Order: sequence, then structure tokens, then C-alpha cells
Amino acid sequence: MMLSELAARLNCAEYKNWVKAGHCLLLLRSCLQGFVGREVLSFHRGLLAAAPGLGPRAVCRGGSRCSPRARQFQPQCQVCAEWKREILRHHVNRNGDVHWGNCRPGRWPVDAWEVAKAFMPRGLADKRGPEECDAVALLSLINSCDHFVVDRKKVTEVIKCRNEIMHSSEMKVSSTWLRDFQMKIQNFLNEFKSIPEIVAVYSRIEQLLTSDWAVHIPEEDQRDGCECEMGTYLSESQVNEIEMQLLKEKLQEIYLQAEEQEVLPEELSNRLEVVKEFLRNNEDLRNGLTEDMQKLNSLCLHQKLDSQEPGRQTPDRKA
Repeated sequence: MMLSELAARLNCAEYKNWVKAGHCLLLLRSCLQGFVGREVLSFHRGLLAAAPGLGPRAVCRGGSRCSPRARQFQPQCQVCAEWKREILRHHVNRNGDVHWGNCRPGRWPVDAWEVAKAFMPRGLADKRGPEECDAVALLSLINSCDHFVVDRKKVTEVIKCRNEIMHSSEMKVSSTWLRDFQMKIQNFLNEFKSIPEIVAVYSRIEQLLTSDWAVHIPEEDQRDGCECEMGTYLSESQVNEIEMQLLKEKLQEIYLQAEEQEVLPEELSNRLEVVKEFLRNNEDLRNGLTEDMQKLNSLCLHQKLDSQEPGRQTPDRKA
């Protein structure tokens, strides 16, 4: 990797803030995974204890007819219908959007994670556990399932910050924004004072957000990477990996918005062009995102061709 490119990026204070905020989300994800995994199993056991008829012996009789699509799910068998009712009974947003398309209903009696995905954002059908999910997926589960006893305002504040990070067109946030983010994420973490792995991340996030990364151009006896004033060291490759994970998540977000046509084509094109321009100027990052960009470009081209078909109209933007 070209260190000069990394140095140039981190010399922009607002981009550096964006990366630091994203790093916090990665730390948050890692500390929530074990906790969420345990709680999902506990939640599933509780459901089966309250309704034994929904357990492993319950079999979906609807086959492919019980396959949900996006937010739509009309069960064609009694087992799936009862499971749907039970999930909605514990769903905080039971009258709002539930992304049934994440789930394989036939697995609900035996797979706790398939139940959990009904409480999460769209685009998670292929995820098999918390270790495969990003921070917003885990936060949404905590926020939407009444099994989790938590101040939901604190959860939604962090989700809102995450969305602002991912939707930042230029991948920049101000120092004022970062301080506000620190307060909100620490308020959220304070909800879990009895969970050791979450408590341990609190101080790491505080140290990260109050530090000032500096890039060192290596000489014979020097390391290259970032070092903060408190002595925490991140290597060049570690910083690059953080950037790559954030950009992959950002591209996935754009892909899902394009797939569900949640934004106007012109707006989507503008967002994509900003990322392309950024990657054109940063070869070290561009090379690791080729597959993600090809996937997104292919979808956009396909949709453009579809919209040009005679009599075909572009759907209205979703609210």
C-alpha cells in the first residue's frame, strides 16, 4: 500500500474523524456479537417454552408458498402463521416495517437466528449469525425486540449516527459531530454495565475518539502507521483494513438502496460518482473494492436498461 495516500487521507481532519467514528462502530459490533448471540438463544428458548407447539417438531407445510418477499409475508400453513404472530407480539415496530425477506420461516422452530432476523434491517437473508452482521443490524435487533430491556432512545441515537456516517457523501464528519457521537455511543454502552466485554470497549472508544492519529513516514528504525497521543498504535495495514470495511459497508448500503429503488436514479448516480472519484484518487483502496464496485455498477446498468424499455416507468421514490 502507498503510505503517501494514507497520509494524504488522514491529513484531512474531517475524513480522519469519519474513519475514527467508523472504527468505533466496528468496535461496537465486536463487543455486541457475543452478547446478542447469547440473548437470541435465550429469547428463542423462551418462545418455545411459552408455546411448545412451535418447537422442533413443528413443520412448515407450505413449502415455497411460505417464502416471504421483502416486507411481505402471507403464511400458507398454520405453523408459519403462528410463528409470525409470535414474532409480531415481541416486535416493537409491529405496525411498521418488518423485513420478513431476511428469514427462512421453515427454520424458525429450530434456528434462533432466523427468528432474530425478523427484527433487523433488510439485506440480511444470507447472514447466519451475529458474527456476520454489522453494527446497525445488531443495534436494530436490540431496538426492535422487546426481549432486550434497554433505553431505546439511546439505541436509536446511535443508529442515527451510524446512518449519518454511512450516508455522508464525502465521507467526512466534523469534530463537533464526533464529540456528540462519543456522548451518544457512551450513553448507549452505559446500558450494559453488567456485560464485561461491552464495558471493556467503553474505555477503548473513549481513548480512540479523544486521540489524534498521526501518520509516520517510516525510516530505518521507525514503524509506519498511526499513533495517538496516548500511545495507542495502529499499523498502516490496520488503518487500511478499517477504511476498507467502512467503504464496503457504504457500498453495500448504496447497493440495497439501488436494489429497492429507495432513492431517485439521479441521487444514486451522484452518490456513486463521489465514491468512484474518491477511489480514483486512492489506488490502495480501489484495488480492494473492485468486486463491490462491479456488483453495484452491474445493478445500476441493469436498472437503467430496464427504465429505457418502452412503457416502463421508474417507480416513485419510497417514503
